[in-house]
Amino acid sequence: MKSITLLFCFILSIHYSFAQTTDSTQTPSFFRGQINATNNGISLIPTFSLGKPAVLFDLNIGKGRLSFDPMIRFGMNGKPWTFVFWWRYKLIQQKKFTLGFGAHPSVVFRDISVVNNGVTKDYLVAQRYFAWEASPNYIINKNASLGLYYLGSKGLTKDIVQNTIFVALRSVLNLNLSNKFNLGLIPQAYYLKMDDKDGTYVNVTINLYKKNFPVSLSAIASKAIKTEIAGKDFLWSVGVVYNINSNYKKLK
Repeated sequence: MKSITLLFCFILSIHYSFAQTTDSTQTPSFFRGQINATNNGISLIPTFSLGKPAVLFDLNIGKGRLSFDPMIRFGMNGKPWTFVFWWRYKLIQQKKFTLGFGAHPSVVFRDISVVNNGVTKDYLVAQRYFAWEASPNYIINKNASLGLYYLGSKGLTKDIVQNTIFVALRSVLNLNLSNKFNLGLIPQAYYLKMDDKDGTYVNVTINLYKKNFPVSLSAIASKAIKTEIAGKDFLWSVGVVYNINSNYKKLK
């Protein structure tokens, strides 16, 4: 838990250091993100999970069309799970249509057991990947959008999956429940191919927000339709989310 606490303090220090700069004539920088405490850490590809409680840090730091979007995941015991370091660029940013591209190096941590002279020892090993994405999105109105998402990745060592393709059709819906509460829905259907095995799945993310309040509730459910890929046919998680959403401008 010490590493999680240190990371949380580091994020808050960035947040408040950015907040010291204001100038309405400058193009704003932004620092956004979510800190999610969940009963089951769901992966970037929602076919997989940590299978135990986790803390998820999803950050969005940038200016204009370029952003750095680190995704840092820990188990509740403080053990690292996944570090993903996205760089993203909005190539097209129109009123009704956006097109973004991104790439990242990432590290996934796994526990392994090694027997040496009859003694079993547990080790934490790092598996390295490089990935890229494309995300065209059509904005129907201020409360609804429809898009495609493509993710490809390459394993950088021979002992892991070498080639992954993830393609999703997804929509984003924002429902106004009352003067105080909004409900966000992100349903998607996706195809996943990992080396010579593949599968099709459906997934939905639900977010319940109170307006002008930083804490929200989230839930994720994912169901396999037909698959050759090892894993659970049904995954779910619920979490409490702290939301950061700020724009900053530099002092002259």
